[in-house]
Amino acid sequence: MKMEKIMGKLYEFVILNPKETLPKGTISKKIAMDKLQPFTRDILGYDVEPYAGGTKFRNGDTIMARITPCLENGKIAQVNILDENEIGFGSTEYIVFRAKEEVTDPDYVYYLVCSSNIREVAIKSMVGSSGRQRVQTDVVQNIEIEMPIFDEQVKIASILKSFDDKITLNNAINKNLAI
Repeated sequence: MKMEKIMGKLYEFVILNPKETLPKGTISKKIAMDKLQPFTRDILGYDVEPYAGGTKFRNGDTIMARITPCLENGKIAQVNILDENEIGFGSTEYIVFRAKEEVTDPDYVYYLVCSSNIREVAIKSMVGSSGRQRVQTDVVQNIEIEMPIFDEQVKIASILKSFDDKITLNNAINKNLAI
């Protein structure tokens, strides 16, 4: 069975750095860069503090480090620690990817951003002084990709998500055994 795909630029399928309003001083969950683990979907922790600036996001969004060496080290995660309709925030060194309703599946977007199709192009686009290089967002949003139709994205993501869920469960079991 052949999978149906659509060609286009990433920004046609995903919203990059979506606009969110979070007034300064609002107490919210902050996800600092050190809370992201390499090649780990789930965010392991957060701080609660007044918003003073930074990148804003919602549950279901994928956050990717845009600075070296964090991106090369695989610091990409799917936001899943917020309450319903809560806006969280974090480092200005994140690029936020949000699925477009009925166009892309949020779980598929996470796995797409983790793929070499996005990560390698992002890494190659880095500019800046040594040790402080950053991804050029315009290069990332213009990556030409083949996107499966929505139903296929859901199927693919559910398989990959089941593996990640199993890894999370096994890690929790191992952590309990160590105690």
